[in-house]
Amino acid sequence: MTAVNGRASTTASGAGAGAAGGGAAAGRGPAGDTVAGVVRQWQAVHPRIDTAPMEIIGRINRCAALLQQAEDAPLRHAGLTRPEFDVLGTLRRTGHALTPGEIARETFSSGAAVTKRLKQLGERGLIERHGDTRDRRVTHVHLTDAGRDLVDRVLPEQLSYERTALSGLDDDAQRGLAAALGELLVQLEGRLGAPRG
Repeated sequence: MTAVNGRASTTASGAGAGAAGGGAAAGRGPAGDTVAGVVRQWQAVHPRIDTAPMEIIGRINRCAALLQQAEDAPLRHAGLTRPEFDVLGTLRRTGHALTPGEIARETFSSGAAVTKRLKQLGERGLIERHGDTRDRRVTHVHLTDAGRDLVDRVLPEQLSYERTALSGLDDDAQRGLAAALGELLVQLEGRLGAPRG
């Protein structure tokens, strides 16, 4: 599976492309993408192995790697990482102060990762933290005016950037992909859900 984790060689679609013509790969995705080449190579080595999961997970991983490689241009120009923007966006869309634990759950992150991000965002004056009046162990985080203004400025630019990244798919294809990924995500969150970094 490691051959299709998003870092497969760009020559993979050429190498071994004819090694196992037809087969499972031929009917489930573009014949010329990187993962299709990797799948054909595996089918040549292990022709009896069902590579169907690799054709889905491999493509998801490869797409994610390419998007991360290109980075999120509007966020980068604003001096933000995607995880930092997730924190700011969470505070903006919920519309009220949250505890670090609530932010961790909303952003599917670890507590340590959220603490680090809050420190960085606080140093930039984008968020503020206040202790709870009834429990000094609890901290409430809210956006500053500068943080709110930054989110409101960057969000339309980021959505436009993402829209361009998806522009090769028509509206029906995008809706279908969103629905299929939503179904997959619900299942994975139920079975594998755990905080990430």
